[in-house]
Amino acid sequence: MRHAFSLSRAIACVLALVAAAVASMLPIAATAQSYPVKPVKIVQGFAAGGNADTIARLVAAGLAVELGQSFVVEGRTGAGGNIASEYVAKSPADGYTLVLQTAGHTVSAAMYKSLPFDPLKDFSWISLISTFPFVIGTSVDNKITNIKDLIQTAKRSPGTLSFSSVGVGTTQHLTGELLQSSAGITMVHVPYRGGGTPVQDVIAGRVDLLFDSITVSRAQVEGGKLRALAVTSNARVPQLPDVPAVAETVPGFEVTSWAALAGPPGLPPEIVGRLHGALVKVIARPDTSKRLVDIGGTPASSTPEETAKHVAREIEKWKRVVEGAKIPRQ
Repeated sequence: MRHAFSLSRAIACVLALVAAAVASMLPIAATAQSYPVKPVKIVQGFAAGGNADTIARLVAAGLAVELGQSFVVEGRTGAGGNIASEYVAKSPADGYTLVLQTAGHTVSAAMYKSLPFDPLKDFSWISLISTFPFVIGTSVDNKITNIKDLIQTAKRSPGTLSFSSVGVGTTQHLTGELLQSSAGITMVHVPYRGGGTPVQDVIAGRVDLLFDSITVSRAQVEGGKLRALAVTSNARVPQLPDVPAVAETVPGFEVTSWAALAGPPGLPPEIVGRLHGALVKVIARPDTSKRLVDIGGTPASSTPEETAKHVAREIEKWKRVVEGAKIPRQ
């Protein structure tokens, strides 16, 4: 009898534990099914009207339709996007504060000795949104007409060709450094603070080469003011179909910038899944896809796991570039 009583108590304890576990899961499941019940904020860290801001607003509008709740874009600019990243990394993991990340996030991870957040682990990665290459361009009056010419000129006269970027440690700057190391050449970096000055100085011949996005350079190329030597993706792109990829001359060369959506660390998997499913639908919508292409990108989506792996690979790649170019870490 005593054994039977003990067995009954054991079974009762097990059933109680199972019931408690199920009960603890119910609020999470209910939250995921009803999420979102209030406006969601998408934070982005760059200037209003720029690439990141434009993509964030496209995503916000699409998610509002898919999930039936307002998604509001908030700019927290400065430090190459790190102010926005820190804000979201330290926000509650409830799904109501998200961040639009770009390739600049992984460049910062390579350039800074320390950051107030872990660039990989302090985010719940949801999906890629778009990828886009840079254009390497020069003045139409320059004698350089393709990447082969560029490399030969740089090898004949090391350190005489100059290239612009929108600042030290930016993706554009490191793209120029990667080309130098990949092709075995030496050029002079001329950093700017952004804006239209780099493009105008290259068009005027004051600087030899431009490394910048299709968004910035396409109009000048199509207007006959800038000669596009190559795109930095591993293949040609539909926006500039006649412009070769660098990889056609320098095998294996590729720089593809990107945009992705993420949340704070510890975001419940159910909410990550709900956001991911809605975002994939948004990216696949014809109007969204067309707009992403119009601003120089290629629509892309990925699983949360694939997105995290992509970010990790990008961080390691840019760390190698920074070390190889002996760029002082900040």
